[in-house]
Amino acid sequence: MKSLLIVESPTKVKTLSKFLGKDFTIKASVGHIKDLPKKELGVDIENNLEPTYVVIEGKEKVLRDLKKAAKEAEKVYLGPDPDREGEAIAWHIAGELKGAPDKVFRVEFNEITEKAVTEAIKNPRKIDMGLVDAQQARRILDRLVGYKLSPFLWRKVRRGLSAGRVQSVALRLVVDREKEIGAFKATEYWSITASLEGKEPPPFEAKLFRINEEKAEINNEEQSNGILKDLEGRGYSVKQIEKKKRKRSPAPPFITSTMQQEAARKLRFTAKKTMMMAQQLYEGIELGGEGATGLITYMRTDSVRVAAEAQEEARALIRGEFGNDYLPQKPNVYKSRKSAQEAHEAIRPTSVIRTPASIKSYLSKDQYSLYKLIWNRFVASQMHVALLEQTSIDISADSSEPEAKRYIFRASGTVVQFPGFMKLYTESGDTESEEEGLLPALNEGDVLKLLGITPKQHFTQPPPRFTEASLVKELEAKGIGRPSTYASILSTIQDRKYTEKDEGRFRPTELGILVSDLLVDRFSDVMDYNFTAKMEDNLDSIEEGGIKWFDIVMDFYRPFDKDLAEAMENLGKVRPVDIPTDQVCDKCGKPLVIKWGKHGRFIACTGYPECKNTRPLEQEGAGSGTGAEVQETTEKCEKCGSPMVLKSGRFGRFLACSKYPECKTTKAISTGIKCPEDGGDIVERRTKKGKVFFSCGNYPKCKFATWYKPVSRKCPQCGAAFLVEKKTKQGEYIACLNKECGFKEELVTRYESVRMAFPA
Repeated sequence: MKSLLIVESPTKVKTLSKFLGKDFTIKASVGHIKDLPKKELGVDIENNLEPTYVVIEGKEKVLRDLKKAAKEAEKVYLGPDPDREGEAIAWHIAGELKGAPDKVFRVEFNEITEKAVTEAIKNPRKIDMGLVDAQQARRILDRLVGYKLSPFLWRKVRRGLSAGRVQSVALRLVVDREKEIGAFKATEYWSITASLEGKEPPPFEAKLFRINEEKAEINNEEQSNGILKDLEGRGYSVKQIEKKKRKRSPAPPFITSTMQQEAARKLRFTAKKTMMMAQQLYEGIELGGEGATGLITYMRTDSVRVAAEAQEEARALIRGEFGNDYLPQKPNVYKSRKSAQEAHEAIRPTSVIRTPASIKSYLSKDQYSLYKLIWNRFVASQMHVALLEQTSIDISADSSEPEAKRYIFRASGTVVQFPGFMKLYTESGDTESEEEGLLPALNEGDVLKLLGITPKQHFTQPPPRFTEASLVKELEAKGIGRPSTYASILSTIQDRKYTEKDEGRFRPTELGILVSDLLVDRFSDVMDYNFTAKMEDNLDSIEEGGIKWFDIVMDFYRPFDKDLAEAMENLGKVRPVDIPTDQVCDKCGKPLVIKWGKHGRFIACTGYPECKNTRPLEQEGAGSGTGAEVQETTEKCEKCGSPMVLKSGRFGRFLACSKYPECKTTKAISTGIKCPEDGGDIVERRTKKGKVFFSCGNYPKCKFATWYKPVSRKCPQCGAAFLVEKKTKQGEYIACLNKECGFKEELVTRYESVRMAFPA
């Protein structure tokens, strides 16, 4: 008589069949089989919050098949994913199976490999009700908030809106950041950089660091000019050279949040896409002769623990591929944060012997990219530290005047003396992974030649909007959500139109700001960062058996229900105010205003309901509901000769005829630069996600396109007709698009162009 193993995903069935053979029947539940009902609350408030679970619509046949297979099996092993949600799925399945309860067991495996699966079958356990209760508490909390708050938003804002316990707090993060940006006041400051040369090449740069032993702080152009005048005629010499040895340790192997962050930064994956690719790698990929094989460990984890066997396998590979110099004496061990579930491992390859190159032909492009990232990160985590030498050179601007101010310039650079783990992997933004600012061989007392001095104006910058990577990092830092929830949080706040992506960064919509402000005002506990983080800690305590789930949920629900009843009774309809315009209705002559409706802002007549004249806001050049004025240009319409005006729409700025709606001519904005492929105009365009790019105006006949803004200047090296403007973490510069040319020059402003060259 066969045993039955029930897992979540059908994809796993083929992989597991290879390990367990003919003695097992393997079935998939295809995720949850039961949940709270869709069309009612499903939680009995008056009866100890008793939940009512129903079979999910469409899962009836799946459940019948599982029951039939269980009835015919000698033993039933429940193997959903090894987390709270998986435990709840196992509990629901067990509750539906008829027969002796002593033949139903829970098994869990952190990786889908023969060893892990057979070990799990040998060591089954009972369902852990601590895990089930923690998941139940989360589900009931989320249902109470969603089911109670959504009707509130329908009544007070508009129908169709929804709210969530954790997603609403994530939305608040985005809204609060936008308010910080709006309130930010830029402060001017200046830097002064000297270009110098020693006896040996290369030339190098040093920044003004100290004035009379105090940190150099230059607040305006007047101060900058005064310093430049004071520096005239001075000589430059090396005052002090300081070298420091430093060690840089490798990063631990991935947990869910760090994997999502690095995949966003290095691969441009959304959190949702990262988890989808990781799920496929975990469940199993067909590898030719090997068959379906699980390639990584479970991808929802907050633990950096690594099994001893995996460490040893990695060390053997490092010894063989890189040599003993790259292998630390003992395996590297990392410490998880306090709340991590140490039963899980970090995300790692199931076997480092399966190098990315060796299985590339079996993987899709995205699967390969993520697998390589995980493989490199894990192997690097077991490698030797990198050895760096940081050099700091202080340069004195010498004067013959005894009472003259003392100016010290500083040049610094970091040289990698032994790469260690950096031979294989460096984290995004790790500037020390490369040699920075190559410095010549210098000695204290050396006289230097001044090539020039550049003053540069700067302004302090507001905090940046969140990217997917930085928002996940912030959620984790504040303890909001858990590894399994990050991807859905980010997807939900976009799907609900509360946020939108602007060049890869989250910007709250007007609706998002309205909803967030309303919830913060009326439900301060629900929207409080610390309160939400404390709730996650409470869920951990429920899992460990320290608190009863009913107590936690009721402690939350009582004040929440009171606040809700008060807001329902006392709060009127909430909507953004109408924005006046200087335009009048072409039908009745009354003023037009920018109103807010189901699909965002639009232009409407103030004579409503007698006059129902409306039109989309995009046609008025206001863009995303800002009410911006139409801007006239010197260009003429090709069809009617009227002036063209600058407008904004869903896909960015464009030119339109000022005689709209009589003439509906539009055209893309030309950069004034010709396409290198067919001579057409290069125009500014915008992707569906809002990212600006530049392409030939003759598209689709000509496919030329670039992300970089063209600059009307010939390349001094190869003679290309134009250069492009690039912005990186190292600064802004102009460069040649021709990769073989490689020309690059720092981008300067009108203030930076003041370069004072002194005679040698």
